Amino acid sequence: MAADLVHRQVAVIAATSTPAALAAKEATTTIPIVFETGDDPIKLGLVASMSRPGGNVTGVTQLNVTVVPKRLQLLHELVPTANVIGLLVDPTDPALAETATKEVQAAARTLGLEVHVLNASTEPDFDAAFAKLIELRAGGLVVGPGAFFTSRGELLAALALQHAVPTIFQAARAFVVAGGLLSYGADITDAYRLAGIYTGRVLKGDKPADLPVQQSTKVELTINLKTAKTLGLSVPNSLIGRADEVIE
Repeated sequence: MAADLVHRQVAVIAATSTPAALAAKEATTTIPIVFETGDDPIKLGLVASMSRPGGNVTGVTQLNVTVVPKRLQLLHELVPTANVIGLLVDPTDPALAETATKEVQAAARTLGLEVHVLNASTEPDFDAAFAKLIELRAGGLVVGPGAFFTSRGELLAALALQHAVPTIFQAARAFVVAGGLLSYGADITDAYRLAGIYTGRVLKGDKPADLPVQQSTKVELTINLKTAKTLGLSVPNSLIGRADEVIE
């Protein structure tokens, strides 16, 4: 797809996921690229530095990866008796999966929890993942970052309810509205809006090399109290007080 856009000689490529950004970067060194990613763009090789991107690439980062350990902490706060937790990652997005795994395992050691990493890159993989959670008698599930999971929040919410597994997702209201328990993470809409503004500036003549990488720092916490009740969980007032939205 990236090669096709280059062939069409588009004016700018807006790559709003890590795999898309890496594909675009590999496809062209001349067409401007504006990315959106939850990982470190320097580590990914997208830019030389945050303040001086250099080349034909700039964009926006958000906190979807760095806040994954916080998801584990929030889930532990809600289900303190759960000692075994699953972490769902997409192995086809190794940059995000490896970073999330490392960060969550470090947080788990601090909290005295046992984390099992589960892989899913297709919808049928979800069934196998939840079956493994049941086998492990896991007390909860943390969904890692990635565009694949973001686009399937409602399905994951339904499976979590079906298997009675307390699950925390990325910041996606649709997941909680569909019956998901918790969502916490970067406000993707805010990050996309910033990427859109940069794309507009490039169309008006600005060069990516002159546009510092922006960082979207807005995060959201949403809780579904009805789902908590269904799962037999009592949500602490301290957690409710920190929520941006509570669905009853």
